[in-house]
Amino acid sequence: MLLPEATDEDTTSALRQISAPVCVKVEPVGRWFQAYVSRRHHRRTLSHTDDYSSSGSSDISDDEALEDEDEAFLLSLDPKEWKDQDHYKVLGIGKLRYRATDEQIKKAHKKKVLKHHPDKRKGSMEPRKDGDDDYFSCITKAYEILGNPQKRKSYDSVDPEFDDFVPFANQESKDNFYKVFTPVFNRNARWSNKKRVPKLGDKDASRDDVMDFYDFWYEFDSWREYSYQDEEEKEKGQDRDERKWIDKQNKIARQKKKKEEMARIRQLVDNAYACDPRIKQFKENEKRRREEEKKAKQEAARLAAEEKERERQAVLEAERLAKEKEEEEAKAKALAAKKEKEAHKKALKKERKLLRETCKKYSYFTNDDAEAVRQMQEVEKICEKLDLMSLQKFNAELQGPEEEAKKAYLFKVEDVNRQIEQEKQEMLQTKKGSSSGGGSQSSKQWSDEDLQLLIKAVNLFPAGTVSRWEVTANFINQHSTSGVRRNAKDVINKAKNLQKLDPSLKDDANKKAFDKFEQSKTKKDTSADVAVPSQRFNGGAGAASASETQAEQKPWTGEEQKALEQGIKTFGANTPDRWDRIAEAVPTRTKKECMKRYKDLVEMVKAKKAAQAHAAKTKKS
Repeated sequence: MLLPEATDEDTTSALRQISAPVCVKVEPVGRWFQAYVSRRHHRRTLSHTDDYSSSGSSDISDDEALEDEDEAFLLSLDPKEWKDQDHYKVLGIGKLRYRATDEQIKKAHKKKVLKHHPDKRKGSMEPRKDGDDDYFSCITKAYEILGNPQKRKSYDSVDPEFDDFVPFANQESKDNFYKVFTPVFNRNARWSNKKRVPKLGDKDASRDDVMDFYDFWYEFDSWREYSYQDEEEKEKGQDRDERKWIDKQNKIARQKKKKEEMARIRQLVDNAYACDPRIKQFKENEKRRREEEKKAKQEAARLAAEEKERERQAVLEAERLAKEKEEEEAKAKALAAKKEKEAHKKALKKERKLLRETCKKYSYFTNDDAEAVRQMQEVEKICEKLDLMSLQKFNAELQGPEEEAKKAYLFKVEDVNRQIEQEKQEMLQTKKGSSSGGGSQSSKQWSDEDLQLLIKAVNLFPAGTVSRWEVTANFINQHSTSGVRRNAKDVINKAKNLQKLDPSLKDDANKKAFDKFEQSKTKKDTSADVAVPSQRFNGGAGAASASETQAEQKPWTGEEQKALEQGIKTFGANTPDRWDRIAEAVPTRTKKECMKRYKDLVEMVKAKKAAQAHAAKTKKS
């Protein structure tokens, strides 16, 4: 209650206190509350089609639901075209349509029957027809369909008043998203099998509510079906097969229309999702969040890398300091060791000088000059043999009387000579044991020919050859004429003796082999030997033969060998005057020398392969 505004002449005065407020308990009653409680109890909405069979009341009163009588409309109906007529409008409940209750349908039908039944129209001047041709049959058919829940559901699925329009995903829909799409989703929510249909909401809706809404509609479960539009009724079939065929054709047509309906719903949801400004905002927020997370990860990675780099630098610095400290300690130790060594060397030099001076003072304990020279050598032996402490002790002994000094000197000379002789004997025994203990019994039986074969095989099969020493032993056994069989152990021991223990043996073997080669050569004719001097000066054939023999004995160098190999590769077997060209590629060698070298190389390769094959076969067996 509002009080009038006070004027300037009004005065304020208190008459009495305001009474305390009274709490009144109100109990909701009425058919509207009853309908609300029924929907809440059964978890239904106003658009839910299961309310067709309910006995509850509609939100519209019966007086408001019934339309004004339209007799012209009823007279225009064709009973034969009952499928195309609006059954709700026929009964006069076109305003209610799918929201009409069973009670309202019954009342509407009763009202139409009382007025339009043929028996009620006998006294009137209205035109009428007989039987099913009268428009009253349309009223009867409308009630037959709307009064049956299943048939009514089929008819409501194809309600001609329902708007199947789907808004386009254009800029206008984006600008007026809620105004455009909200009524469309509310209109299509009537087809849902699920009781609770989420609302589109507004711009303040949460992300979860929006996602739940689109998840619901992307998985929309519709009860809408199209049996009302069947072209033929199954009951009209003459036999069982015909009825079965009609039912199959009807099912195919229904499935096609159902598929089109679901495509329409999906298009509606896709267009709404594309125009929804909240989705765009969510995507931007998500993108911003991911960028922030990415930046945070990058920053964390950068900080971790910097921390790791600092730790690495700290470790390197610690290692550097430790290394410097170790180097300083090592330098200090080396310097101390050097000083100690120098001091030791200086002290040793001093003691040796003292020994020499002492012995010189006593004339080396002899009166003979020749003996004095020999004793000088003995003194030098003592200086070289004794260490610092021994020299100090020995010098202290020489500082006494001359007789005692002489006795100590002679004893020391004898002791030093005895030690030197003992060391020589030990060295000889060690060398002798090393020479005799490394070989087997067969190593003492190596002939000059076998030694030469061994040297050749070692050069032919260098280090890295598979089963090198077995291959070498087989090579020697194949080419040796001594009849002695060699094994890998004998070859290894003999090769060690040749290369390490006594290198002169190898040179002796090579020299003996060369001498044997010289002896095996064909002797020159006496006439040629006699003619050599004159032919040498006259430039005759004998001089050329002698020079060729001398060139054949000349060993091939590495450069000549490479030039020969390159010439062989360059000039193939089909090249005219092949060996002449190859000889031109090796200026220091003749054609005959190149051909002979090539044959020797081929024989060496064949021998090497044969020895390796034999060794591999022996190893397998």
